[in-house]
Amino acid sequence: MAAMWAGVPYVPVSSAYSPISQDYGKLRHILDTVTPGLVFASGAAYAKSIAAVVPDDVVVVLTGGLAEAAATGLLAGRDVRAFDTLFFARPGPALAAANAAIGPDTITKFLFTSGSTKAPKGVINTHRMLCANQQQLRQCLAFLAEAPPVLVDWLPWNHTFGGNHHVGLTLYNGGTLCIDEGKPKPKGIAQTLRNLREISPTIYFNVPKGFEEIATAMDSDTVLRDTLFKRCKTFMFAGAGLSQSVWDKLDSHAEAALGERLRIITGLGMTETAPSCTFMVGTHARSGWIGLPVPGVDVKLIKDGSTGGKTEIRFRGPNVMPGYWRAPEQTREAFDDEGFYRTGDAACWVDAARPGLGLMFDGRITEDFKLSTGTFVSVGPLRAKITMAGDPCVQDAVITGLNRDEVGAMIFPRPDECRKLSDLAERHAAARDPHQVRQGRDLWPGHRSAYLHRALGCQDFSPPASGPSRRRVDVRGHRGAGFCGARPGPSRPHQGCRDSRRHQGLVPLMSH
Repeated sequence: MAAMWAGVPYVPVSSAYSPISQDYGKLRHILDTVTPGLVFASGAAYAKSIAAVVPDDVVVVLTGGLAEAAATGLLAGRDVRAFDTLFFARPGPALAAANAAIGPDTITKFLFTSGSTKAPKGVINTHRMLCANQQQLRQCLAFLAEAPPVLVDWLPWNHTFGGNHHVGLTLYNGGTLCIDEGKPKPKGIAQTLRNLREISPTIYFNVPKGFEEIATAMDSDTVLRDTLFKRCKTFMFAGAGLSQSVWDKLDSHAEAALGERLRIITGLGMTETAPSCTFMVGTHARSGWIGLPVPGVDVKLIKDGSTGGKTEIRFRGPNVMPGYWRAPEQTREAFDDEGFYRTGDAACWVDAARPGLGLMFDGRITEDFKLSTGTFVSVGPLRAKITMAGDPCVQDAVITGLNRDEVGAMIFPRPDECRKLSDLAERHAAARDPHQVRQGRDLWPGHRSAYLHRALGCQDFSPPASGPSRRRVDVRGHRGAGFCGARPGPSRPHQGCRDSRRHQGLVPLMSH
C-alpha cells in the first residue's frame, strides 16, 4: 500500500521461484526485466537466492533473520536493512508530490504470468485497471456496498485472483482480509478448516479443489458448516471447473445450514485483465458456464484460421492491460487490430437462441490436436465430459493422441470415491496411500468396472493388473463435433430459490 500511495511500481514474486527453485531461472528473468531498486524478503531463508540473482548495489530489506542471514556470509557487503527501520521514515513534501502525480495510467505493479511454457511475462497493472475492475465487481455484486466484506483467504498475492481480485475487493469496499495460512492440499487443508470454524466470511473464494475438501469435511463437521454459512452471501470459484458433485454437495450443506441454497458464482478472467471480464451470477448457473461481460467490457467472439476451428473470446475495456513490460513484440502479438486482447481461450453460447444465459468455457484454442486420421480432437470439452461422466470417481484427465490413431486419456482418480465404488472402503479403511487404490485387480471387479467403462465412453476396456491409472479410450464413433457439447449438468431446481432476498444485487449485466 505504501508503494501504491507513493506511485512506486512493485512486483510480488512467487515463492516457488525462491527458495524452492535451485537454478533461479525464472527469478533471474524477472529481476532482469524489472531492474528493482529494492528487494524485500521475509527472512534469512531467501539469502541464497538474493546472493545469486540480486545485484550487489540493490537495497535488501528483511522482516527478520538478519543475524541468521549475516551468519551465512551470503549477503556480506550489501546494504541489508531490517523492515522495522522503515517505520522511522517521516513523510515529507517529496512523498506528497509523488502521490499527487499519480493518475489513471500510473503503473501500480507488475504481475508475472506463470511461465509454464515460456519465460514469465510482466503484465503492466495500472491504477485505471485496478479501480475499474473493482467498480465492475461492485456493480455485479451489489451486496458488497451494503456492508464491509470479510474474507478468509489463502491465495498468493503474486497471482491476480488473490492479489488483485481479493486484496482489491477488500480495500475498495473497506473490508477485512483474514490471511489463511492453509492450502487446499493434504498438509494444508487442516489449517483452513480451523480458520473457517472460527471466522465467518461474508463472501468466500477458493479453487475447486479447496471447495471439494471443505465440502467433504462438512459431511461430519456441523460447526464448520454452520460457521461458514452463517453470514456468507456467495461462494466463488476460479482457476478450474467445479465438478457437479461438489457443487451439489455444497448446495446440500447450504440447505442444511440455511434452509436454502447459497449462490455459487464464477467467471472468466486473467492476469492481463485485472482479472474479471465475465461473471456468472445468475441462479441458473451450471458447471462450465462463465456468464456475461462485466459493465464496461466489450467482448469479441471470433472464429477464423487463427483460432483452430474454435471461437476465441477477446476483451477490450478499462481493466485490460496496456501491454507487457519491456516486451513490445509480445505486446503487439497480444492485441488484434481493433485493440482487443487475444485471450487464447475459447467460448461458446450456452444457448445461441438465448444469449442472456451467457457463455460457456470451451477450452483453449491452442490445446486441440489432430489424430493421424486428420480428425480434430477438441480437448477441453472432451476432458470436461470425461470428468463429468466419471464423477465423483474421476478428478481430472489428460488427453493424449497427437498424430496417433486414437485418443488416449490418463485418468487422475479420487481414491476415496474409488474405494467406495469398488467395495474397498471397509477393507482399506485404515489405508490412506493412493497407490493401494491404483494397484490390484480388487479395485476393478467385473460388476464395477463397467461404471468407468461407460463413463469414459470406451468400446474396449481391460483393467490393468498394476501400474498407474492409465486407461485407453477408443473414441471412434465420437468424432468431431461429438465432443463439442460441454453440456450443462442435469437440470437443477436452483432457479426457484425459496428466498430471493439472499440473491438481491447479483445481476448479470451485458456490455453494449
